[in-house]
Amino acid sequence: MSDQTANLALPYILPSQAQKHVTHNEALQRLDAAVQLTVHQQLTAPPATPAEGDCYLVLPGATAAWAGKDGQLAMRQDAAWLYLSPKSGWCALFRETGEMRSFDGAVWQAISLRSDRSVAMIGINAAPDDTNRLAVSSPASLFSHEGYGHQLKLNKAAVGETGTILFQTAWAGRAEMGLAGNDDFSIKVSSDGSNWKTALRISGTGIVETPERPAAAASRTAGTATPTSGSLTGFDALRLLQGSIQLGAAVPSGNGQRLVVPSAGLYILSLNVRTLSSSGYGLAIEANGATVLAALEGQASASPARQSVTALARLEAGDWLALRHTGTALYEFGESKTELAIALL
Repeated sequence: MSDQTANLALPYILPSQAQKHVTHNEALQRLDAAVQLTVHQQLTAPPATPAEGDCYLVLPGATAAWAGKDGQLAMRQDAAWLYLSPKSGWCALFRETGEMRSFDGAVWQAISLRSDRSVAMIGINAAPDDTNRLAVSSPASLFSHEGYGHQLKLNKAAVGETGTILFQTAWAGRAEMGLAGNDDFSIKVSSDGSNWKTALRISGTGIVETPERPAAAASRTAGTATPTSGSLTGFDALRLLQGSIQLGAAVPSGNGQRLVVPSAGLYILSLNVRTLSSSGYGLAIEANGATVLAALEGQASASPARQSVTALARLEAGDWLALRHTGTALYEFGESKTELAIALL
C-alpha cells in the first residue's frame, strides 16, 4: 500500500505512526492549496512579500527558493513554500487574466469565460484559429427568433473595409455578397477563386447596376457608303460597352467585323438606320450569316431619312451578328447614325 493518495499526494496516517497530527496537518495544507485552486501570478522567483495562502505558477528558469521547481505550483503556507506538481486535468483560476485554465500535462490552456463573459474562440466540431474564431462543421446551422424576428449582423470598421458572406468550393471562393471595400451592396462571382466579376451592385441611393451584363452600341467608323445588295456590313467601333461583347473576324462578304455574343440568353436588339438617299432598300439584323432576327425596308427617296426596328432574340454564346443589305441606299455610318444596340435582358 502506498503512503499517499494517487491524485493529490495526501499522506496517509499509518497505524504505527507517532505524532499523527503532523501527517494530518500536512494533508490539510495540500487540500487547502489544491481545492478551489487560484493562481495569483506566474513568476520565475518568489515575490518579496507573499501573503499567506497565495499560490504562484513557477515559470521556466526559476531562481532563488524556486530553483528547480519549474512548472510546479508554489503555495505560501506558514511562512514557507509548499510545492504541488499539477496533473493533467487540473483546473485553476488565473487572477491576472481572470481566466479559468486547464492543465493538459504541459501547458495551462484557457477554457472559460473572461470577466466580460466572452471567450476567445469557439469550435463546434471544428478547430478555430486567430482569424476564424468561431468555427462550425455541421450539415446545417439554425438561427431562430426569440419573440418575433431575428437579425444576423456583419459590422465592419470603416467604409473601405469588407463585410461580406463568402461562398466557397473546396476552400476556393466562388461567390461573395455584401459590402466589399465600399458601402455599395454587391454580388461578385468567380470561376477560379482569383478573378472576380461584379454581377450586381446597389448603391446607397437604391440605384441598381449590372456591370457584367452584355451590352453595347456597334457601328462603323463615321462616313458614308453604298453597300452592294446581298452583302454584309459588320462593325469596327463599340461604345457603351460592358459584359465582354467584342468584335470578331471579318464578315464573309462586305466590310467590317462580326459582333460576337459572349453569353446565351434573351437579347433586345435595336437597329437605327440613317440614309441620305435611296432607290429602295432593305436592311436586316442577321445571326451567323443565315438567320434574320429583325428587318426594315425603306422607300426610294432623294432626301435623308431615319428608320429603326427593335426585336427580341434568343442567342447562344459565340453567335455573331451583322447587317444584310438588299436594294440600294447611301448609308451614313457612325455613332447615332446607322448603329446596332444590343443588351442581354
